[in-house]
Amino acid sequence: MNKAKVAVLRTSPRTVLHDVLRLTELAGMKEALSLNAETILKDNISWHFPFPAANTTPWQMEGTILALKKAGLNRISCVQNKTVVTDAFKGEDLNNYVPIFKQYEIPVLFNFKPEDMAWVKFKPKACMHVLDKIFPEGISIPDYFAGKNIVHLPTVKCHIYTTTTGAMKNAFGGLLNTKRHYTHSWIHKTLVDLLAIQKEIHSGIFAIMDGTTAGNGPGPRTMFPVVKDYMLASADQVAIDAVAAKMMGFDPLSIEYISVAHQDKLGVGDPREIEIIGADISKESWGFTVGNNGVSLFGNLAWFGPLRGLQKLFFRTPMVHFFIFGSEAYHDYYRWPLKDEKVFEHWKETTHWGRLFEQYESGKAGAANRVVA
Repeated sequence: MNKAKVAVLRTSPRTVLHDVLRLTELAGMKEALSLNAETILKDNISWHFPFPAANTTPWQMEGTILALKKAGLNRISCVQNKTVVTDAFKGEDLNNYVPIFKQYEIPVLFNFKPEDMAWVKFKPKACMHVLDKIFPEGISIPDYFAGKNIVHLPTVKCHIYTTTTGAMKNAFGGLLNTKRHYTHSWIHKTLVDLLAIQKEIHSGIFAIMDGTTAGNGPGPRTMFPVVKDYMLASADQVAIDAVAAKMMGFDPLSIEYISVAHQDKLGVGDPREIEIIGADISKESWGFTVGNNGVSLFGNLAWFGPLRGLQKLFFRTPMVHFFIFGSEAYHDYYRWPLKDEKVFEHWKETTHWGRLFEQYESGKAGAANRVVA
């Protein structure tokens, strides 16, 4: 397999929009995407609250739109999804995407709204590891995705079930419906299957990953934000996840979804076979660890441990609503008001990225304004 290419740059609030443009040029975005196709922006809203590192940043979103337009890719839409713990409408508002969509006239569609798209049966040509067994009635995908480019907008962070999460995991919400929790016991191979499906349905795939503030700890929501000042981009979804994992301090090939995708030749997961363009990251190893947040202990028991045999009872009967309520109560009514909102406010007050976020909140940031760090 040829060497994959991942562009990495150190950035600052003053230069970030220009740096995203430079990243896309270094990583070959124009070559990776079809100029004749519409492009879907797939943002990452891990939590509707604006917790640092959990969600696509407004500068990541705006910089990507500007880069796409400069490359001649003017037909752009954004597709969002919901989960049991996130509200897409609240998420796009609290994370300051809505003014950006309005400024650049980007239509937003929701994969859970029938008027926006329909879910249709899809039979992959690639041999599936697990999805055909999890969904014996057939794999369904949104009809809107077929024939379009997709640009994923993940962040650099840990994940309680997959160690790290990035470009490959970002397809999870878009391509699987609200029954996606059925896949959690086989989450790593699910992500590999989804990448194989993406390669069949999309005219081009690219990822721009935000590591300006990275997420350490039991992500993708309850994390410890750490300012790192990096942005990454690549057409290889496996390679960009591998590089981000290595920067966080993990061995990429010890992470199952990266290793299996590498073995399946869906991308390059071995850092020795990846060309890094831009910043010298040879000494970056941040020592991140996943840990748990209390609630994740039950998840590990139910998805991977001794309670695994009770999954159908827990998650495919009305009992699932109990667990949905428990997750919502923990994250929205305990963690956010009592802990994480304070972390967010401290980040806004004390970091340069927090101050930039605040400028987006007030409408004073972005390409139409000179951003001051």
